[in-house]
Amino acid sequence: MRLEDKLEGLFKPTIESMGFELWGFEYLPAGRHSILRVFIDKEDVGVTVDDCASISRQISAIMDVEDPISSAYMLEVSSPGMDRLLLKPSHFQRYQGKTVQVRTAVGVLGRKKFKGPMVQVTDTAIEIEVDGELYEIDYDIIEKANLVAEF
Repeated sequence: MRLEDKLEGLFKPTIESMGFELWGFEYLPAGRHSILRVFIDKEDVGVTVDDCASISRQISAIMDVEDPISSAYMLEVSSPGMDRLLLKPSHFQRYQGKTVQVRTAVGVLGRKKFKGPMVQVTDTAIEIEVDGELYEIDYDIIEKANLVAEF
């Protein structure tokens, strides 16, 4: 089982019972300086520092008991922010039509970085318009994707 799936199974029930959505995680292994970032959200209201602290205490207790990461790490709990990471197909679907920034692991028609409106979202890919050209990008080659904050 992938670490992300295990963590989701451990955290999601608690986070949802506290009235929040588990947006996703980022695990950055770096020996003793590893970081586990947990992103939470609350629709229409947002997330406060106190919310993050409450969730962090709950997650710490779960991690102490379950120990899914055996090495040392630092736990960070935060909101996804305005430039939120897009991690799952449902995240992309929620923001169809918005401007996104995407970096791929392999080139798509000669490029790996894309920034533009996400014009179509399917179960397997997204389509981004960059400089008047459309690029179809499969989820499995997306290295990182963010919503571009609009003011």
